[in-house]
Amino acid sequence: MQDREAHAKSAEDLANNFQTHLERGLAQQEAQARLDRYGANELSERPRPGIFALLWDQFNNYLVIILIIAAAVSLALGEYVDSIAIMVIVVLNAVVGVVQESKAEQALEALKKMSAPNAQVIRDGLQVTIPGREIVAGDIVVLEAGNYVPADLRLVEGINLKVEEASLTGESVPVEKHAGAVLNKEIPLGDRKNTAFMGTLITYGRGKGIVMYEYPDRANCRDDPVVRDRSYAAAEKA
Repeated sequence: MQDREAHAKSAEDLANNFQTHLERGLAQQEAQARLDRYGANELSERPRPGIFALLWDQFNNYLVIILIIAAAVSLALGEYVDSIAIMVIVVLNAVVGVVQESKAEQALEALKKMSAPNAQVIRDGLQVTIPGREIVAGDIVVLEAGNYVPADLRLVEGINLKVEEASLTGESVPVEKHAGAVLNKEIPLGDRKNTAFMGTLITYGRGKGIVMYEYPDRANCRDDPVVRDRSYAAAEKA
């Protein structure tokens, strides 16, 4: 469920498209139905490598290969002690490397769960706090200074609203947003003054926005101009 041209539509038209209400938001029952149907608001991740893949990575480098060749040469020359010593070093190095990588992945996963942002949304006319992953398209999200934007939003209200988009465009100066603007369909991502993007930071003011994307849809939509523009921005920063 998504709208690729939300920035080119009025807030009222967009609310009608998503069957939501600008003041009351979605009904809780409808929000749950959309969550069940479309999935959580999060990017899909690659599966973790298995134990054999981690071991292969430890052996698949030039230094280890040279040591293995040295061990084989020593064995061929009858230097059994040297050969065994080298192989023991190689195996221990691989084991330690696998253990360290596994612990690092577990630590990152734990930090990710601890830092998962909550979001303020309007459901059944009430402002409630929910985990960011439970946001669905059509939700009305309330934004305040210091909040990270939990999903891509078409702004419907903004009072002195400024957003830092350095993670998206590389621009360090916060961008002033204008919720009432209706923009051209072809306008670049960085110039969409009526839009706030997931992961950017509200630095000043307050506002509201309609969630216009759910990430399971976005991940399968390679022709989406927003996805394409995000890719270009990331490449330029790299």
